[in-house]
Amino acid sequence: MSNTALLELKSIQRQFVQGTREIDVLRDASLTLDGGEMTALVGPSGSGKSTLLNIAGLLERPTNGDVVIDGVSTAKLSNRKRGRLRGSHIGFVFQFHRLLPEFSALENIMVPQMLQGLSADEARDRAAQLMAMVGLENRHDHRPGILSGGEQQRVAIARAVANAPRILLADEPTGNLDPETASEVFEHLATIVHATNTAALIVTHNQNLALKMDRILTITSGTVNVLR
Repeated sequence: MSNTALLELKSIQRQFVQGTREIDVLRDASLTLDGGEMTALVGPSGSGKSTLLNIAGLLERPTNGDVVIDGVSTAKLSNRKRGRLRGSHIGFVFQFHRLLPEFSALENIMVPQMLQGLSADEARDRAAQLMAMVGLENRHDHRPGILSGGEQQRVAIARAVANAPRILLADEPTGNLDPETASEVFEHLATIVHATNTAALIVTHNQNLALKMDRILTITSGTVNVLR
């Protein structure tokens, strides 16, 4: 595991205005993630897990506090610079795979690479390698509609790491899967995280999966606490 912090959240506060009230979703949330580390983020519905993930992924700005990505403070960055940093450093996996239905599995993994400037041949080679890593080397030409739920989510994981992000953020990546398939998908995710020395923050309600991770964090009263 690397000693370099790839993601730091420093005293994150996030308030929302509802009518005449200000609602504090995050009060003083701080955490640090290292390379090669899988960290579970757990907590009850409405505790701010998804908000924290959006802020960590530079999809949303905090009311106060700072997000530091691989040593770069983002508090004063313009939206354009935040977008560049997000594109170069962060990969996302969601509960719903959001694959492009008109493209094959391989092409879904190629697309983000080509958007970053890789040639079709380079993107195809890396996509094939990633599909092998998630056990789908025989599904290159299959469109999402004929893949199982677990296979679709494995393609989504491969797509999320296609551009070699330093940080992987996942929001209930196995939430729609049965326990056996969820465990299988998680094992593929863990293999990629550890093989690529990525820092992974994973929101989950699955306690069995949380217990398999390196650390477990929980949100209580808007702050992040170490559960294990």
